[in-house]
Amino acid sequence: MPTAVLVDGAFFLRRFKHCFPQFIERDPQGIARGLRYLVHWHLALRVGPGHVNRLGEDKLLLEETDALYRVFFYDCPPLTKRMHTPLKKKSIDFGKTEDAAFRLAMHGEVQKLRKVALRLGRLNDTSRWRLSEAATTRMIQNPKTFVPEDADFEIDTKQKGVDMRLGLDVASLAFKRQVDQIVIVAADADFVPAAKLARREGIDVILDKMGDHRAAPDLVSHVDGIRDCLCPFPYPDEK
Repeated sequence: MPTAVLVDGAFFLRRFKHCFPQFIERDPQGIARGLRYLVHWHLALRVGPGHVNRLGEDKLLLEETDALYRVFFYDCPPLTKRMHTPLKKKSIDFGKTEDAAFRLAMHGEVQKLRKVALRLGRLNDTSRWRLSEAATTRMIQNPKTFVPEDADFEIDTKQKGVDMRLGLDVASLAFKRQVDQIVIVAADADFVPAAKLARREGIDVILDKMGDHRAAPDLVSHVDGIRDCLCPFPYPDEK
């Protein structure tokens, strides 16, 4: 039976530069290439390392293989609302920002891939400003001299519906016996129920945390194996 690969898109983008330094992290086509490589990297354990070794700039296509059932890529549409900066009250249309354009273009590239399904949740409607991590550190280190600026703030958004969609897909895969292995590319404890369900149904559940040492301990403890997809290493070692 084949393998299904389930990817938390926000996590994948956050770890992309670390795992795929040879690709441009803000290039939608580069993101798609990295996703293809990650899938081939895991399939190599089922069909042999040559599956990865054949990859090149002109051969980055998901080959017709029974080893892969489908890739599920979970993400949210970009923020498109208008807001005002917290201090100077300057109007910003987030739908016209580079981040929004990148996200939409990236979704388009992912949808073009063979055997890839894009699953979109939504962002919390109550988005608000918060101090960035760097600004918070500066404030803690020098509270008396810290003077905030608009550039020190970032939008606090939360995904909704992503973990639910992933859970429903896992349930369908498990109950219909469509796969015998699921690779979850994530690090969030929200995906623990899905992992536990799949294991109870006899599916081999692999966690790819992409080298993130901060992966939720609960998630790590409820899978059958852990891998870290890191280029340019062509063949994953079992752990």
